[in-house]
Amino acid sequence: MKKYQAVIFDMDGTMVDNMMVHHRAWQASLKELGTDWPIEKVMQEIHGVNEEILHRLYGDRFTRDERLAISAKKEKAYRDIFLPELKLINGLQLFLDTLKDAGIPMAIGTAAPPENANFLLDNLPLRPYFKAIFHAGDVSKGKPDPEVFLLGANALNVDPVNCIVFEDSITGAAAARNAGAAAIIVTTTHHEEEFAEFDHILEFVNDFKELDKLMNYFL
Repeated sequence: MKKYQAVIFDMDGTMVDNMMVHHRAWQASLKELGTDWPIEKVMQEIHGVNEEILHRLYGDRFTRDERLAISAKKEKAYRDIFLPELKLINGLQLFLDTLKDAGIPMAIGTAAPPENANFLLDNLPLRPYFKAIFHAGDVSKGKPDPEVFLLGANALNVDPVNCIVFEDSITGAAAARNAGAAAIIVTTTHHEEEFAEFDHILEFVNDFKELDKLMNYFL
């Protein structure tokens, strides 16, 4: 088994099980804009950076400032809903501690806007573990473009082929592949069979409780 040198974590759906909160907040926001989608369609269609989502759905209907305002309102609703439930996915705290003790460098590469990234980082004991944190404000293109993971690998001074990306989404898995990194998928958001097109995925896990199995990729 190949041994990897570094880890890059996605955040939403990977470190915290929050994607359904995002989906509900998006569903309400889209309804206000005249798009009344069932939650299943929201889950299927809404992924990536907010401005890109709004432009993809509505073209030039909204100005950039209007897209930013819509996005900010949606994200505030998400944070208000999620704060009372905020916690790391099972086993992650111990996994982070074990990686840190083993000297495995870590970064975060998330499509979340900076306010949401800071919301998690300020309310959970995360910052000391990560050498670098990149969010939507740091990239010019969202996932599946590999930019955010390439930034993470570069900050860790490790070639992407020697990194494992932890992701939950199909677009995130594609971004990891496009960066040349391996991936482990946390199945909070999608089922294993939805990733059939990818050959760079090492494992599918429900959470981080199988510590020995995960650490076997590094030690």
